[in-house]
Amino acid sequence: MASQDPVNPSHAAFDRFVQAQDCKDVQRHFHELCQQLDVNRKDFRSFYGKLKERLNYWRAKALWTKLDKRASHSDYQQRKACARNKCLILGAGPCGLRAAIELSLLGAQVVVIEKRETFARNNVLHLWPFTICDLRGLGAKKFYGKFCTGSLDHISIRQLQLILLKVSLLLGVEVHTGVEFQGLREPSGDKAWTAKVLPETHPASTFQFDVFISAGGGRLQTQRAERQARHRHHGQLRQQQHGGGSPSGRDQRRGTHLQPEVLPGPAD
Repeated sequence: MASQDPVNPSHAAFDRFVQAQDCKDVQRHFHELCQQLDVNRKDFRSFYGKLKERLNYWRAKALWTKLDKRASHSDYQQRKACARNKCLILGAGPCGLRAAIELSLLGAQVVVIEKRETFARNNVLHLWPFTICDLRGLGAKKFYGKFCTGSLDHISIRQLQLILLKVSLLLGVEVHTGVEFQGLREPSGDKAWTAKVLPETHPASTFQFDVFISAGGGRLQTQRAERQARHRHHGQLRQQQHGGGSPSGRDQRRGTHLQPEVLPGPAD
């Protein structure tokens, strides 16, 4: 005879979140879970702690154990290493979401924007042993039971994105899909860097940040980087005009290669 005990709504919401196989469903069930537990997703500093405290569920506890072990690494300094940083990440692919997880573990406030509204890339990736170890440490098998079972060492991009999206959300990362990046607005007055996005009224357009990471897979240059590239190009032309010869292939590549950097503040 089936049990007559009422199902705990937050436990059911957590199960639906873990089992969700579509980007929109993951976001929807996570929103339901936060509502059931009365946890404010905007309070990123205490979000993970409150989520753990209020979701007293054995299936969730197994995941908390995994994430707590990872977060306890000395490099993260108890999630205070980058507590002063606010980071915008362009692209919710595997690289963008994994970067978001790392920055969140370091204590930064992280917002991810993604143009697509669904995860539809079924290309299969081969996973190196250290990558498998990393993903297991983030609880990948809790979200995808077939993860690297036996001798399997590959996974579809879509499934990998779903795993990393779920981990990101649990750690307090904001992930916005259906948001198209249009460019950067430089600081003015007391206002830090912001992004131009479509729709223009999306909340991501008001997020102020000091770190920007492009993980969208395409070539992207900020206005500042473009000015630097033009300056280098003009310098190379002047060098050639004065008999300095043409720059080497390595120097030519440097002119278009973007190095990750912290954006200068309003006073810089």
